[in-house]
Amino acid sequence: MGLFESIRGQFIDIIEWLDSSNDTIVYRFERHNNEIKQGAKLTVRPGQVAIFVNEGHVADIFDPGMHELYTRNLPILSTLQGWKYGFNSPFKAEVYFFSTRVFTNLKWGTANPITIRDPELGPVRLRAFGTYSIRVADPAVFLKEIVSTDGLFQVDEISDHLRNNIVTSVASWIGKGNIPLLDFASQYREMSNQICAGIQSDMQGLGLQVTQLLIENISLPPEVEAALDKRASIGLLGNMQQYAQYQAANAIENSSKNPGGGNPALDLGVGLAMGQQLVAGFQQQQNPPAAPPPPLGQTQWYISDNGQRLGPFTINQLIQQGITPQSYVWRTGLDGWKQASELSELTSAFAAVPPPPPVAPPPPPVQTEWFIYQNNQRLGPFSPSQLAQQGIVPDTLLWKAGQNGWKKASELPELASLLP
Repeated sequence: MGLFESIRGQFIDIIEWLDSSNDTIVYRFERHNNEIKQGAKLTVRPGQVAIFVNEGHVADIFDPGMHELYTRNLPILSTLQGWKYGFNSPFKAEVYFFSTRVFTNLKWGTANPITIRDPELGPVRLRAFGTYSIRVADPAVFLKEIVSTDGLFQVDEISDHLRNNIVTSVASWIGKGNIPLLDFASQYREMSNQICAGIQSDMQGLGLQVTQLLIENISLPPEVEAALDKRASIGLLGNMQQYAQYQAANAIENSSKNPGGGNPALDLGVGLAMGQQLVAGFQQQQNPPAAPPPPLGQTQWYISDNGQRLGPFTINQLIQQGITPQSYVWRTGLDGWKQASELSELTSAFAAVPPPPPVAPPPPPVQTEWFIYQNNQRLGPFSPSQLAQQGIVPDTLLWKAGQNGWKKASELPELASLLP
């Protein structure tokens, strides 16, 4: 090495970090024991923070921008070093660059199933997974608590610790949420936000911030999912008899496509069973099911109500159904539905129907009540007929409700017939 190269290698005049990776959080600038000269250029790009460290002490912190390094710009480092060689001499310091951008699409998931008690399904085991994003919120704290002397700190060095914190919070929230498993999908956003907010206090102690946490899926063991799928399928099938007929028809069709490979006896049995079911179904559609035989001596009647056939009934039961002359009825031997008024044998049924209750008589007219004032006493109340028995005279003072004060009987036209 020549003299010029030796002198040139002693000093550093440009300090910068160009990150060519996507997962580096902290990079220590390599100076190879070279000194940083006064007036050196420090370039801190957007999404970066630079920290100067001297003999294990965090000194000055620089935000994005172009900085010229003089003693006036390094107050803490100046105090630490003392500058015994003068303020214009070079200095030595470790420079750590921190990436403050958001690191996205980091994966988390449960290594083992989480056992919870579901309100509907009972004890079940769940697995959950998703993604999260982080950023360095406090570089000085992150340097002291996590990085230390690591010259190249990447995301995977702390991802396991973060994932364990997230899984613990997810398990606690799901266990305390008491949300039915079948309603989890509608709660993913709320669950993610609450879990993210719950772990921020732990992250602050490391100088980090979880900017986003997403739950992609919460799943059951395969055998439980298969049971739920079967349960849902049964609910969608509806009529199990029709489904059995459909399956039997498919079995015969598949057997016919495989000559020599089927079971002739089985095919014959299935065919006969299906034939019987088809004939029975056709007959059931053409003719209503036969009613049970009536007791001896009693005719069984059917009544039509809003397009529905009700019955069979005896005549007494028809009365209980509220049969009217306009009701349509049918019995064995009739050539169709008929109105009850057309059948003489039902005349007794109409007679047995009680007539409508009589109209209540009008209430008696309200009689006026009178009071008599005699010998400084008020007597009454009296009806007009009772007033006559009291022997009122034209000068008798009387009063009734609505009258303005006491008046003589001679002043009241309605009492003229009672006066002598």
